[in-house]
Amino acid sequence: MDTIRVIIVDEQPLFRRGIRATLEEMENCIVIGESTDAADVLELARTGNPDVALIDAGLSSSDPLEIARQTRHLVPRMAIIMLTPSEDEERLFQSIKVGAAAYYTRNVTPEELVEAVCKVSNGEYLINDDVLSKPQLASRVLKSFRELNVEEEGTEAKDLYSPLSTREVEILDYIARGNSNKEIAKSLKISDQTVKNHITSILKKLSVNDRTAAVVHALRHGWIKMQQE
Repeated sequence: MDTIRVIIVDEQPLFRRGIRATLEEMENCIVIGESTDAADVLELARTGNPDVALIDAGLSSSDPLEIARQTRHLVPRMAIIMLTPSEDEERLFQSIKVGAAAYYTRNVTPEELVEAVCKVSNGEYLINDDVLSKPQLASRVLKSFRELNVEEEGTEAKDLYSPLSTREVEILDYIARGNSNKEIAKSLKISDQTVKNHITSILKKLSVNDRTAAVVHALRHGWIKMQQE
């Protein structure tokens, strides 16, 4: 079993200690560093080869979203878990935009956190049903995709070759229109797990870490088209 290497970025020492203790109880997890300083975190990302970064969305000493963006630029395969003081749709939307793989309030249980770290380290994307089932949030995500598509239109030659299967392109199209895993499964008359398996395959084929990046990639290459509302 591969070791999961984790960075913790959290301002509260007691909470940070609790996260470390929880993760170190896992047989295959090692915390390679902790910091709230942006420069330190970037250096950890650059030299530590992390698999997962746990980032406090309420950081006051540094911009947590900028930390997430820059660390993922340095280590594209690294998964980000954002931890927020409370439910906040704006933070959630911004977390999606920087490619976070999971988003939890600080009352997440140790068991939930361990499960999340394991899943995101394997390329799973946990910001799905709970997020895209929120109509206003889904609308904002779609608007962002549409604006990107307009910006890209005519600026790059479209690559009509797709490494994805017909079913995978179909699923990406559903995701781009704001459908949750459950909705996709119902529309295609397949199981939720089958949808998740297809999404995992899509992420691996496109070498991206999350559904947002996969849709953006597909839009840029002309494999799917954003439908106007």
